Amino acid sequence: MRLVFAGTPEVALPSLEAVVASDHDVVAVITRPDAPAGRGRSLRPSPVGERAAELGLEVLKPTKPGDADAVARLTELRPDCCPVVAYGALVPQRVIDIPTHGWVNLHFSLLPRWRGAAPVQHAVMAGDAETGACTFSLVKAMDAGPVYDTITAPIDRDTTAGDLLESLAHDGAQLLVRTLDAIDAGTAVATDQPADGVTMAPKITVEDARVDWHRTAVEIDRQLRGCSPFPGGWTTFRDARFKINSARPTGGAAAPGKLIVAKSGVAVGTGDGLLELGTIQPQGKKAMAAADWARGVQFSDDEALV
Repeated sequence: MRLVFAGTPEVALPSLEAVVASDHDVVAVITRPDAPAGRGRSLRPSPVGERAAELGLEVLKPTKPGDADAVARLTELRPDCCPVVAYGALVPQRVIDIPTHGWVNLHFSLLPRWRGAAPVQHAVMAGDAETGACTFSLVKAMDAGPVYDTITAPIDRDTTAGDLLESLAHDGAQLLVRTLDAIDAGTAVATDQPADGVTMAPKITVEDARVDWHRTAVEIDRQLRGCSPFPGGWTTFRDARFKINSARPTGGAAAPGKLIVAKSGVAVGTGDGLLELGTIQPQGKKAMAAADWARGVQFSDDEALV
């Protein structure tokens, strides 16, 4: 089939590579416009846009996917299908209708659970035992189209959103190619999503990543893992931001936020127990083991994270 691939961030790169390496013909790529990045805040192409250019593919960067020029060019390209992975903009119906077989979205959840921009993060934060990825036919409503195929993945007690998303990005790329192959062969069947079980997964903000030490140790652990690596769980120490990259629930008890410093490590009181800190990052410093950080700080008896 003639394909126009749509995607923007790094997580979409395995799918772009897999689709380009498949038996299908990728004739162009659609991605978000160049955006400021780096210390100099100079305009840079998206990871997908940069890789597509390296592959010699035509790259379309409309401000909106419904822009007249983009619609005209997509129509000229005559795609049979448009695979899409984390494109980052809502596609209007008139654009969905251009390819013969529509747009096929690779989404990193088991729909209808976790529709939205941050499905993996929300699955980890909610304590789900498993998640996965699915391919579905794009419709106007967010992540609501009929599902072609799925894969599943367990969420272990140490799994971070970053680890899980990396794994799903690679396994999902093969799922996407498998779905495209089935569509081309005329054997693909899409099943409507059930009306029950819909949950939403909006983008995780920096404020969402702030720790409330009155929550349980397990809940905070899930929050930290769900926010890893971005935006990163955080709290404050002596009125300065204090990032917590890793931690784990442990035995004992202390008032919420109270620091328990020992030679063996650093723990913090929560709503129902202690959370042992692993890797932390004080404001303006590099990430380090919590025990190493503690050796360089003079603590008073009532020190706490807030």
